[in-house]
Amino acid sequence: MQLAMTTEPNTQPDALEALFREHSKDVFRAAYRVTGSASDAEDALQTVFVRLARQGRIERLKERPAAYLKRAGTNAALDLLRRRRTAAAVDLTEEGPVLVADRRDEPDRVLDNIALSGALREAIAALNDRAAEVFVLRHIEGMSNGAIATELGTSAAVVAVTLHRARRKIERHLKTLLGGQS
Repeated sequence: MQLAMTTEPNTQPDALEALFREHSKDVFRAAYRVTGSASDAEDALQTVFVRLARQGRIERLKERPAAYLKRAGTNAALDLLRRRRTAAAVDLTEEGPVLVADRRDEPDRVLDNIALSGALREAIAALNDRAAEVFVLRHIEGMSNGAIATELGTSAAVVAVTLHRARRKIERHLKTLLGGQS
């Protein structure tokens, strides 16, 4: 597949390949934490690097490529979940092995974990872009409010308020999805 490049033909692909080799595992992990599916994480990974190739944004990444690419992976995964929410339901049998920490768990408990995880992913996908990104960076990536504020170019207070509102929306969404059992 030929992609249009905006800089010299030999420089752009080499730089993109170097970025891919160095950061693809981190982008995959960030997307996997959001989607819970290896195939979806691979799709998000591919989306991130195809967008970079098409847009010719590699020069912009010189300062902090790891942070930018992980955020891009998280956002691509959230986009995938949002598209899926409007298209079709997630196959829970695919999600099962990822969600079960101990195979000796009771079957009912395993099914509850699968349902809760799917509902949580749906609730995150229902948030606006900024709230979903802040929630994922805090609760899935484990970043502090201060680090998130620095990353997003805002204040820790704005991050705290966004998190609070996102948690409330997710809580309401989960109660609705799970019939008030959350």
